[in-house]
Amino acid sequence: MMVYRDSKSRTVDRYLMSYEGRVIAVRRHPAVLLLPAVIVVATLIACGAVSAVTGIVWVWLVWLPTLGYLVWKVAAWSIQFFLVTEHRVMLISGVLNRTVAMMPLAKVTDIALERSVAGRMLGYGEFILESAGQKQALRNVGYMPYPEQLYLEVSSVIFGATDEAPD
Repeated sequence: MMVYRDSKSRTVDRYLMSYEGRVIAVRRHPAVLLLPAVIVVATLIACGAVSAVTGIVWVWLVWLPTLGYLVWKVAAWSIQFFLVTEHRVMLISGVLNRTVAMMPLAKVTDIALERSVAGRMLGYGEFILESAGQKQALRNVGYMPYPEQLYLEVSSVIFGATDEAPD
């Protein structure tokens, strides 16, 4: 089963071993960008109000860092991937400093899906990976898109189940 969610995910190929084929590669849900977008819009409104009331033009300089913050978050979101191969689960993130959190599939003992009210409304969920032994670097993965479908696909890779109906 080869599932490619993001066709432009060549950035993850460098983290695959030569014998590993990509099984599932997804970006986090765009809802992860909601808070930075709200901050930018709120700051825009506040700067506009202050500028209109007081006539101070330089107040717009306060808005620029929030706009930069949003651009940074979008850049980080665009290169962050959740990856499941035949051998391991990985979360690849970071703009300047790349971080790869990895857990071998053999260590995964359970995977849970949690969905908040906002997650159900917007279409995302959080995966919680349980592992055998010590605490792993990869435990909670939030803002996963199409969570039920992705949960079933990841579970079938991790636990070896198939979707085939019996004859």
